[in-house]
Amino acid sequence: MTSAPTIARPESARRRRPAVPLWPFPAVAAGVIALAGSTTPTLNGDELATLSAARRSVSGLWTLAQHIDGHFLPYYLFMHLWQLAGESVLWLRLPSILAVAVAAGLLTDLGRRVGGPLAGLVAGGLFAVLPSVSYYGAFARPYAFAAAAVVWSFWALHRAVAGEGGSQEEHKDERHEGRSGARRTGRWVVYGCSVLLVGCTHLFAVLVLPAHLLLARRATVVRLVTALAAGSVPALALGVLGYGERHAISWIPQRGPDVLLKYPDMVAGAALPGLLLFAAALLPLVLLRKRSPWWAYGWLLLPPLLLLATSHLLTPVYVDRYLFVAAPALALLAALGVTALPRPVNAVTSGLVAVAAVSLAVPTHLELREPNGRFDNLPWAISRIDAEPGDALVYGHSQLRTGFEYYGGRLPDDVLKLGPDPRPGGFSFDERPAAPEVFEKHERVWLVWRGDRKAAARLRRVAEVEAAGFEQARSWHSGDSPGLTVALYTRS
Repeated sequence: MTSAPTIARPESARRRRPAVPLWPFPAVAAGVIALAGSTTPTLNGDELATLSAARRSVSGLWTLAQHIDGHFLPYYLFMHLWQLAGESVLWLRLPSILAVAVAAGLLTDLGRRVGGPLAGLVAGGLFAVLPSVSYYGAFARPYAFAAAAVVWSFWALHRAVAGEGGSQEEHKDERHEGRSGARRTGRWVVYGCSVLLVGCTHLFAVLVLPAHLLLARRATVVRLVTALAAGSVPALALGVLGYGERHAISWIPQRGPDVLLKYPDMVAGAALPGLLLFAAALLPLVLLRKRSPWWAYGWLLLPPLLLLATSHLLTPVYVDRYLFVAAPALALLAALGVTALPRPVNAVTSGLVAVAAVSLAVPTHLELREPNGRFDNLPWAISRIDAEPGDALVYGHSQLRTGFEYYGGRLPDDVLKLGPDPRPGGFSFDERPAAPEVFEKHERVWLVWRGDRKAAARLRRVAEVEAAGFEQARSWHSGDSPGLTVALYTRS
């Protein structure tokens, strides 16, 4: 706990707000950047899992949550309602686009409150142009929601802590004191709601919450801890549910401390912009010293450290995308660093950093907007299948069926499929055994799997097709890791 948890702002910034609100500009920029080209990359496996979940009834979602993705239940419930209005790629990704716009707007106002108007504008602008924002802002998963909720929680907490002030003249008026007290209580209620939303968007977003304690003052610590504890109850329940389903993430490998070296690349979405902003984020330590925003450093650094610790103490859970919630902190710290320089150097430096960040990020932005920008180019795989009458189709991973059916086209006979819907407790489908008699009427079998050609040796379906008397005639791989492989098998 500290007695001065925020950066001291210039008197001019403290006395008045800008005549024109600043937050809409970065908010619109973030939304437009995320929206641009958002329909070109095809839905990947994770997004198709969202679609699969959203199509289920509420009772079906509860059944799913008891087996897998229980901590995603609030997001899936939201997407269940959202999906009723459509299933286009843009419609499924639009909530995330709106979420990063909200995050950028709130971050701009948070930066203004902490470091002044220029700091707010630079923070929101830097966040908007991060490649990671383009990726998760056009991604039908809850990571953009989590980032927006986290920014809101810090914004609400900063506002609540600052609202505990007040002059002695104000407190002489009992009526004003009553209104002021109600207003202060309302701000803490808003903060508690923001914490609740953090836990409901993504379980590992709660890793930022310990950094909230670095904003506590002696006069606010009780209210802060009370609101934090109350808001964390849903996260605790979802955490218990998720811990019981840890078998569903058994695919996550154990990571060592060396993974932290890739953190700038991960949080920014590209290595060079990440290193640039991390360098700028160190400036407050030099320029502001005792007034450095330790809570913002906690926001940036605690998530990867705590996630890595959780991986070693409980079960491997270190996945890069779980840490997107720290991206706003990187933009904020970089903005506070460059704007802490003397005037007018700070304005010039801010512009140069922004231009450099944009320039370095452009190649990654372009890659993310390619058809294979989400590493599962299902339309490409479908286009490789030159089906003839009597051909059969077999999936090496039955979950791929959701994507093939979504993108449609003239597909061969799905000979193993038993029912129209995925299993109630997961995203795979019930299939009949690939016995030789299943292929009696077929001379050609198309087989598709996630991974490269070498992965065929590990797939049961490939072995079954070969045992039925077929051999591989041709194969195609999308070229990116893990990518998709399509292979044609003919009778030997």
